[in-house]
Amino acid sequence: MVNHLPPLAPLNYPQAHCVGDIFVHPHAVIAAGVLLWAEPGSRLEIEAGVCIGMGTILHAQGGTMRIGTGANLGAGVLFWGSGDIAAQACIGAATTLINTSVAAGAVIPPGSLLGDTS
Repeated sequence: MVNHLPPLAPLNYPQAHCVGDIFVHPHAVIAAGVLLWAEPGSRLEIEAGVCIGMGTILHAQGGTMRIGTGANLGAGVLFWGSGDIAAQACIGAATTLINTSVAAGAVIPPGSLLGDTS
């Protein structure tokens, strides 16, 4: 007998948890289980055509965090601090970004660590 996993929940913005000053373009796609969090004095902006995978955490702190038009963030991405993911960039699953920016059209492999200053 073959066991199958249940289907994934539909990608739907209301299933994300939002805290703080956040703008999500109506043509962005936000998966279930996403946390969008902007600390006081910070802002999070998500532009049109953005796709954010399940379990991703975007935590704006110390400025503005922007996710550019058509950017794609895989499941389980953690982006903390401030910076930009420019248009059409692709961030692989389980990548961590700390106070950094990613160029337009860049492809970041899964499991990467960007912006770590330690």
